[in-house]
Amino acid sequence: MRASLIQLAVEEGESVDARRSRAASLVRGQAGADLVVLPELWTTGAFAYEDFDREAETLHGPTFEAMAEAASDAGVWLHAGSVPERDAEGTLYNTSLVISPSGELAAAYRKIHRFGFDKGEAVLMGAGSDLVTVRLPGTTLGIATCYDLRFPELFRGLVDAGAETLVIPAGWPERRRSHWTLLAQARAVENQAYVLACGTAGTHAGVPQAGHSIVVDPWGEVLAEAGPGEQILTVEFDPAKVAVTRDQFPALKDRVPGLGTPRR
Repeated sequence: MRASLIQLAVEEGESVDARRSRAASLVRGQAGADLVVLPELWTTGAFAYEDFDREAETLHGPTFEAMAEAASDAGVWLHAGSVPERDAEGTLYNTSLVISPSGELAAAYRKIHRFGFDKGEAVLMGAGSDLVTVRLPGTTLGIATCYDLRFPELFRGLVDAGAETLVIPAGWPERRRSHWTLLAQARAVENQAYVLACGTAGTHAGVPQAGHSIVVDPWGEVLAEAGPGEQILTVEFDPAKVAVTRDQFPALKDRVPGLGTPRR
Protein backbone atom coordinates (compact mmCIF):
# COMPACT_ATOMS: atom_id res chain seq x y z
CA MET A 1 0.00 0.00 0.00
CA ARG A 2 0.99 3.58 -0.54
CA ALA A 3 0.13 6.16 2.12
CA SER A 4 0.63 9.92 2.03
CA LEU A 5 0.60 11.92 5.26
CA ILE A 6 -0.04 15.61 4.61
CA GLN A 7 1.75 17.52 7.37
CA LEU A 8 -0.19 20.71 6.79
CA ALA A 9 1.05 24.05 8.10
CA VAL A 10 -1.51 25.89 10.23
CA GLU A 11 -0.62 29.54 10.67
CA GLU A 12 -2.45 32.70 11.66
CA GLY A 13 -3.40 34.88 8.73
CA GLU A 14 -4.80 32.10 6.54
CA SER A 15 -8.59 31.84 6.63
CA VAL A 16 -10.32 28.53 7.25
CA ASP A 17 -11.81 28.65 3.75
CA ALA A 18 -8.41 29.26 2.19
CA ARG A 19 -6.82 26.44 4.17
CA ARG A 20 -9.68 24.11 3.31
CA SER A 21 -9.17 24.85 -0.37
CA ARG A 22 -5.41 24.38 -0.09
CA ALA A 23 -5.83 21.06 1.73
CA ALA A 24 -8.23 19.85 -0.96
CA SER A 25 -5.67 20.71 -3.63
CA LEU A 26 -2.96 18.79 -1.75
CA VAL A 27 -5.25 15.75 -1.45
CA ARG A 28 -5.96 15.84 -5.18
CA GLY A 29 -2.22 15.82 -5.76
CA GLN A 30 -1.99 12.39 -4.10
CA ALA A 31 -3.78 10.48 -6.85
CA GLY A 32 -2.22 7.03 -6.96
CA ALA A 33 -2.01 6.68 -3.19
CA ASP A 34 -4.19 4.14 -1.42
CA LEU A 35 -4.57 6.24 1.75
CA VAL A 36 -4.10 9.95 2.45
CA VAL A 37 -4.08 11.38 5.98
CA LEU A 38 -4.55 14.96 7.22
CA PRO A 39 -3.80 16.21 10.78
CA GLU A 40 -6.00 16.98 13.75
CA LEU A 41 -8.13 20.17 13.82
CA TRP A 42 -6.30 21.62 10.85
CA THR A 43 -9.16 23.98 10.01
CA THR A 44 -8.72 25.92 13.26
CA GLY A 45 -5.51 24.73 14.91
CA ALA A 46 -5.58 22.33 17.85
CA PHE A 47 -4.76 25.05 20.39
CA ALA A 48 -6.99 27.79 18.95
CA TYR A 49 -9.65 27.12 21.55
CA GLU A 50 -11.50 30.38 20.96
CA ASP A 51 -12.20 29.31 17.37
CA PHE A 52 -13.77 25.93 18.11
CA ASP A 53 -17.30 27.20 18.66
CA ARG A 54 -17.23 29.68 15.78
CA GLU A 55 -15.88 27.16 13.25
CA ALA A 56 -17.82 24.10 14.44
CA GLU A 57 -19.70 22.24 11.73
CA THR A 58 -21.85 19.15 11.24
CA LEU A 59 -20.43 15.83 10.05
CA HIS A 60 -21.48 16.67 6.50
CA GLY A 61 -20.44 20.31 6.73
CA PRO A 62 -18.10 22.32 4.49
CA THR A 63 -14.95 20.39 5.43
CA PHE A 64 -16.56 17.05 4.63
CA GLU A 65 -17.93 18.40 1.36
CA ALA A 66 -14.56 19.74 0.23
CA MET A 67 -12.63 16.66 1.33
CA ALA A 68 -15.17 14.23 -0.14
CA GLU A 69 -14.88 15.91 -3.53
CA ALA A 70 -11.08 15.87 -3.29
CA ALA A 71 -10.99 12.19 -2.27
CA SER A 72 -13.28 11.28 -5.14
CA ASP A 73 -11.24 13.29 -7.63
CA ALA A 74 -8.01 11.61 -6.47
CA GLY A 75 -9.57 8.16 -6.08
CA VAL A 76 -8.12 7.70 -2.58
CA TRP A 77 -9.23 6.68 0.86
CA LEU A 78 -8.92 9.86 2.90
CA HIS A 79 -8.59 10.25 6.65
CA ALA A 80 -9.54 13.92 6.57
CA GLY A 81 -8.06 14.65 9.99
CA SER A 82 -10.49 16.03 12.53
CA VAL A 83 -12.85 18.98 12.75
CA PRO A 84 -14.75 20.66 15.59
CA GLU A 85 -18.14 18.98 15.16
CA ARG A 86 -21.39 20.34 16.61
CA ASP A 87 -24.11 17.73 17.11
CA ALA A 88 -27.86 18.28 17.05
CA GLU A 89 -27.88 19.09 20.78
CA GLY A 90 -25.16 21.71 20.38
CA THR A 91 -22.33 19.69 21.97
CA LEU A 92 -18.90 20.07 20.39
CA TYR A 93 -16.67 17.09 19.60
CA ASN A 94 -13.20 16.65 18.11
CA THR A 95 -14.31 14.38 15.29
CA SER A 96 -12.25 12.55 12.68
CA LEU A 97 -13.71 11.82 9.24
CA VAL A 98 -12.77 8.87 7.04
CA ILE A 99 -13.92 9.20 3.44
CA SER A 100 -14.04 6.52 0.74
CA PRO A 101 -12.70 6.93 -2.81
CA SER A 102 -16.29 7.47 -3.95
CA GLY A 103 -16.65 10.44 -1.60
CA GLU A 104 -18.83 8.71 1.00
CA LEU A 105 -18.41 9.15 4.76
CA ALA A 106 -17.07 5.72 5.76
CA ALA A 107 -16.58 6.46 9.46
CA ALA A 108 -16.49 9.20 12.07
CA TYR A 109 -14.56 9.00 15.33
CA ARG A 110 -15.17 11.35 18.25
CA LYS A 111 -11.95 11.73 20.23
CA ILE A 112 -12.18 9.89 23.54
CA HIS A 113 -9.28 11.45 25.46
CA ARG A 114 -9.54 15.25 25.41
CA PHE A 115 -6.44 17.27 26.14
CA GLY A 116 -6.22 20.26 28.47
CA PHE A 117 -6.89 18.92 31.98
CA ASP A 118 -9.10 21.73 33.32
CA LYS A 119 -9.13 23.99 30.26
CA GLY A 120 -9.20 24.02 26.46
CA GLU A 121 -10.45 20.96 24.64
CA ALA A 122 -11.10 19.08 27.89
CA VAL A 123 -13.83 21.52 28.93
CA LEU A 124 -15.02 22.84 25.56
CA MET A 125 -15.66 19.50 23.87
CA GLY A 126 -17.55 16.36 24.74
CA ALA A 127 -15.82 12.99 24.96
CA GLY A 128 -16.42 10.24 22.45
CA SER A 129 -17.13 6.72 23.68
CA ASP A 130 -16.86 4.41 20.67
CA LEU A 131 -13.82 2.69 19.19
CA VAL A 132 -13.76 2.96 15.40
CA THR A 133 -12.18 0.72 12.78
CA VAL A 134 -12.47 0.96 9.01
CA ARG A 135 -11.88 -1.89 6.58
CA LEU A 136 -9.82 -0.90 3.53
CA PRO A 137 -8.72 -3.24 0.74
CA GLY A 138 -5.68 -4.91 2.30
CA THR A 139 -5.85 -3.65 5.89
CA THR A 140 -8.12 -2.57 8.71
CA LEU A 141 -7.56 0.91 10.12
CA GLY A 142 -7.87 1.69 13.82
CA ILE A 143 -8.65 5.37 14.39
CA ALA A 144 -7.29 7.48 17.25
CA THR A 145 -6.47 11.17 17.69
CA CYS A 146 -3.46 12.97 19.20
CA TYR A 147 -3.72 12.76 23.03
CA ASP A 148 -5.22 9.27 22.62
CA LEU A 149 -1.67 8.18 21.81
CA ARG A 150 -0.85 8.28 25.55
CA PHE A 151 -3.49 5.67 26.44
CA PRO A 152 -2.41 2.17 25.37
CA GLU A 153 -5.65 0.51 26.44
CA LEU A 154 -7.49 2.29 23.62
CA PHE A 155 -5.15 0.70 21.09
CA ARG A 156 -5.57 -2.75 22.66
CA GLY A 157 -9.28 -2.30 22.07
CA LEU A 158 -8.67 -1.38 18.45
CA VAL A 159 -6.47 -4.45 17.96
CA ASP A 160 -9.19 -6.63 19.50
CA ALA A 161 -11.57 -5.09 16.95
CA GLY A 162 -9.26 -6.17 14.12
CA ALA A 163 -7.04 -3.12 13.59
CA GLU A 164 -3.78 -3.72 11.73
CA THR A 165 -2.87 -0.12 10.83
CA LEU A 166 -3.27 2.59 13.49
CA VAL A 167 -3.91 6.06 12.07
CA ILE A 168 -3.34 8.99 14.42
CA PRO A 169 -3.81 12.60 13.26
CA ALA A 170 -2.48 15.13 15.74
CA GLY A 171 -1.74 18.72 16.63
CA TRP A 172 1.23 17.78 18.83
CA PRO A 173 3.31 20.59 20.38
CA GLU A 174 7.00 20.88 19.60
CA ARG A 175 7.99 20.98 23.26
CA ARG A 176 6.87 17.35 23.68
CA ARG A 177 8.14 16.03 20.35
CA SER A 178 10.28 13.34 21.97
CA HIS A 179 7.12 11.85 23.50
CA TRP A 180 5.44 11.83 20.08
CA THR A 181 8.15 9.70 18.51
CA LEU A 182 8.53 7.41 21.52
CA LEU A 183 4.80 6.75 21.88
CA ALA A 184 4.28 6.15 18.17
CA GLN A 185 6.96 3.47 18.22
CA ALA A 186 5.63 1.99 21.47
CA ARG A 187 2.09 1.66 20.09
CA ALA A 188 3.49 -0.09 16.99
CA VAL A 189 5.65 -2.53 18.95
CA GLU A 190 3.14 -3.47 21.63
CA ASN A 191 0.30 -3.95 19.14
CA GLN A 192 2.40 -5.39 16.32
CA ALA A 193 0.72 -2.97 13.95
CA TYR A 194 1.66 -0.19 11.58
CA VAL A 195 1.38 3.33 13.00
CA LEU A 196 0.72 6.26 10.68
CA ALA A 197 0.92 9.41 12.82
CA CYS A 198 0.28 12.69 11.01
CA GLY A 199 1.01 15.98 12.77
CA THR A 200 0.85 19.63 11.79
CA ALA A 201 3.48 22.23 11.07
CA GLY A 202 3.27 25.89 11.98
CA THR A 203 2.05 27.55 15.17
CA HIS A 204 -1.41 27.11 16.69
CA ALA A 205 -2.47 30.08 18.79
CA GLY A 206 1.14 30.70 19.81
CA VAL A 207 1.98 27.00 20.31
CA PRO A 208 4.74 25.78 17.94
CA GLN A 209 3.89 22.42 16.41
CA ALA A 210 6.16 19.39 16.38
CA GLY A 211 5.68 18.28 12.78
CA HIS A 212 7.74 15.09 12.40
CA SER A 213 4.92 12.93 11.13
CA ILE A 214 6.04 9.33 11.33
CA VAL A 215 5.32 5.88 9.91
CA VAL A 216 6.37 2.89 12.04
CA ASP A 217 6.19 -0.79 11.11
CA PRO A 218 5.01 -3.65 13.38
CA TRP A 219 8.57 -4.27 14.64
CA GLY A 220 8.93 -0.63 15.69
CA GLU A 221 11.17 0.34 12.79
CA VAL A 222 10.68 3.88 11.49
CA LEU A 223 9.90 3.65 7.78
CA ALA A 224 9.69 7.40 7.22
CA GLU A 225 9.71 10.61 9.27
CA ALA A 226 9.02 14.18 8.24
CA GLY A 227 10.85 17.30 9.33
CA PRO A 228 9.31 20.26 11.17
CA GLY A 229 7.80 22.15 8.22
CA GLU A 230 4.90 21.56 5.86
CA GLN A 231 5.61 18.34 4.03
CA ILE A 232 3.93 15.39 2.37
CA LEU A 233 5.38 12.16 3.74
CA THR A 234 4.79 9.27 1.36
CA VAL A 235 5.64 5.66 2.17
CA GLU A 236 5.07 2.21 0.70
CA PHE A 237 4.26 -0.51 3.23
CA ASP A 238 3.18 -4.15 3.12
CA PRO A 239 0.04 -4.83 5.19
CA ALA A 240 0.86 -8.56 5.18
CA LYS A 241 3.78 -7.83 7.53
CA VAL A 242 1.34 -7.45 10.42
CA ALA A 243 0.20 -11.08 10.22
CA VAL A 244 3.76 -12.26 9.65
CA THR A 245 5.01 -10.36 12.71
CA ARG A 246 2.19 -11.60 14.91
CA ASP A 247 2.88 -15.16 13.77
CA GLN A 248 6.66 -15.02 14.18
CA PHE A 249 6.53 -13.35 17.58
CA PRO A 250 3.07 -14.15 18.98
CA ALA A 251 3.22 -11.90 22.06
CA LEU A 252 -0.41 -10.82 21.69
CA LYS A 253 -1.46 -14.38 22.41
CA ASP A 254 0.11 -14.12 25.87
CA ARG A 255 -2.06 -11.22 26.98
CA VAL A 256 -3.97 -11.77 30.21
CA PRO A 257 -7.23 -9.89 29.81
CA GLY A 258 -9.32 -8.61 32.67
CA LEU A 259 -6.51 -7.92 35.14
CA GLY A 260 -8.00 -6.03 38.06
CA THR A 261 -6.63 -3.54 40.55
CA PRO A 262 -3.79 -5.04 42.61
CA ARG A 263 -4.56 -5.74 46.24
CA ARG A 264 -2.84 -3.46 48.72
